Amino acid sequence: MKHVLCCLCLLFGLAEPLAASTSVDVSGYTRTRYPVVLVHGMFGFDSLLGLMHYWDTIPVRLREGGATLYVVHLSPLDSDQVRGEQLLAQLQDLQAVYGYTRFNLIGHSQGGLSSRYVAEVRPDLVASLTTLGTPHQGSAVADGLMKVAPEDSLRGRFLAALMNLVGEFESLASGSGFTVEQFESVLQGLGTAQMQIYNQDHPSGAPLTPCGEGPLVAANGVRYYSMGGTSVLTNPLDASDYVLGIASLFFAGRPNDGLVERCSSHWGQVLRDDYPWNHFDEVNQLFGLRGALSPDPAEVLRVQLNRLKQAGL
Repeated sequence: MKHVLCCLCLLFGLAEPLAASTSVDVSGYTRTRYPVVLVHGMFGFDSLLGLMHYWDTIPVRLREGGATLYVVHLSPLDSDQVRGEQLLAQLQDLQAVYGYTRFNLIGHSQGGLSSRYVAEVRPDLVASLTTLGTPHQGSAVADGLMKVAPEDSLRGRFLAALMNLVGEFESLASGSGFTVEQFESVLQGLGTAQMQIYNQDHPSGAPLTPCGEGPLVAANGVRYYSMGGTSVLTNPLDASDYVLGIASLFFAGRPNDGLVERCSSHWGQVLRDDYPWNHFDEVNQLFGLRGALSPDPAEVLRVQLNRLKQAGL
């Protein structure tokens, strides 16, 4: 009964994305064999109050080229495993309703880690995974925050309460209702020590050498790609740049996007790890504000979908 209800909700809730996948690009440049699923990172959402979209115009641009595309919604703040199970459930619902056999996942930030969880436990559902600015080796920002605001300290409890409140607001503003957020779990999970354990349990696509590449096609049959940025202050009109500028101090001068170090973004085939983007530019936030001469993330992902198309995915 529960599964039937989920399928009914999916039919009504995701009918618009499916209809919107009608191509207006006669070349079918982004029309992949398997549907594309965009997976957001921590503090993620689809849209906030209908005014701000996590992926900006990227879904529209990809659909214009013929892509069948879905935007999933996971808990803003929770562990990779919990979010991974949420993603798995949504993929299974899509499969049950529309008969899809596999999916091309594109994950930003923690969304890449949640997607890796699914690719490891259900590789039969995943044709490819492309990660954007994902901290595969952990983040110095998480390590730094755990040092300056330990979980059992007053500062740590205040930080967790504040972040959980932000996550709860985002969940409500995105129309997902009230959810209990777990900032402590996210912070610990993104630390470098915990990520080493996560990578041991989810090794498919791992780099073969430090700061190197992993196999294009992993042993589980999934194709892994990754890309990331190494700029922080890219647009003076973007308020989020200043937050990332402060966060980037934890990297002590090592190339990073404000939250993720360059080498940490590597997984599978590294398409490029030094785009002139910061962590939010990678998905065209906020409102498309980024460096004037920087590549358009939507166009970069169009090229990636065409790459998947040429590979028969």
